[in-house]
Amino acid sequence: MADRDVLEILRHYPRIYFKCHVRHVRARSTGFALSDRDSMLLGHLSGEVPRNPGDLAEHMGVAPSTMTETIDRLEGLGYVARSRNGRAAEIRITPKGEAAMAATSILDQGRVGELLAGLSPRERKRAVEGLALLGAAADRMRGEVQS
Repeated sequence: MADRDVLEILRHYPRIYFKCHVRHVRARSTGFALSDRDSMLLGHLSGEVPRNPGDLAEHMGVAPSTMTETIDRLEGLGYVARSRNGRAAEIRITPKGEAAMAATSILDQGRVGELLAGLSPRERKRAVEGLALLGAAADRMRGEVQS
């Protein structure tokens, strides 16, 4: 039998997705010029904590050259900033990139806001912290092909 916590996540996540998901076309032809993969990459970035492009390429299941090309384009659009830490490259999302990511998300900002508004401040904090923990755990998973 499956772990009870696994079953709880499998039960609750689709309810959140169903209520907050939006149908839209996210393509380079939109005003933000983002593909699905671009938006997924932006979702893996932080403005505070830099990420290594090679690690991101491995995590997302793409070739390092593909990641470099994508980062070059996103940097040209002002969505990411690249820096160096010694020999290692690092990237961060910019405020403009955060706005583009939010606008092209599969979740509607207004619906997510409405969902959070129904919680007390303490519940809201716990919910966001819980999702952040799950997101960090997902980032640590290696060798998994992301779909």
